[in-house]
Amino acid sequence: MNPLYLASASPRRRELLTQIGVPFAVIKADIDETPLPDEGVSAYAVRLARAKAAAGFAQLDGPGVVLGADTVVSIGGRILGKPCDREHALAMLAELSDDHHQVITAVAVTDGQRCLDVCVGTHVYFRPIGRDEAERYWATGEPLDKAGGYAIQGLGAVFVRELMGSYSTVVGLPLFETAQLLEQFSIPCWQQHEVPASR
Repeated sequence: MNPLYLASASPRRRELLTQIGVPFAVIKADIDETPLPDEGVSAYAVRLARAKAAAGFAQLDGPGVVLGADTVVSIGGRILGKPCDREHALAMLAELSDDHHQVITAVAVTDGQRCLDVCVGTHVYFRPIGRDEAERYWATGEPLDKAGGYAIQGLGAVFVRELMGSYSTVVGLPLFETAQLLEQFSIPCWQQHEVPASR
């Protein structure tokens, strides 16, 4: 069985893969994440996931399987990235307040011979968020590096009134679909092997 490498710096994705008992090492995958003109949200997420997997695979010295993923928050078909400053974060939270948005996570897995991918969407419904509350949330520091300006697995969970879809998709890695992809590369869940050292 080839070793698995996660082409992501996200601690959430590391936690999710560990949760389903899949040993892996982390590998860097720096890519340009600029959306293309008129690119759809799902197409953007899939393109980035595949690019991360390919960039990670290019760094391997020998055989291996690389998983890349990308999570996108969108509202009205428009991508909400990570907030660049306080006012941007507050504007995002005001837009998400008392409304619903979609979180899409694409996953791509490659062994150098083939690359398989899947794209999963979840609808997230927020309760109303007042300006003072949004400011207090910003002050925690959590929104700064989060797509859409919030973390469902963190303090931002209090905003979420309802989910339609997969919780792990919103966190950053849809576990049901990821497990199915890995099975196609002969990487099972619930392994008891020692985790390989990070490269």
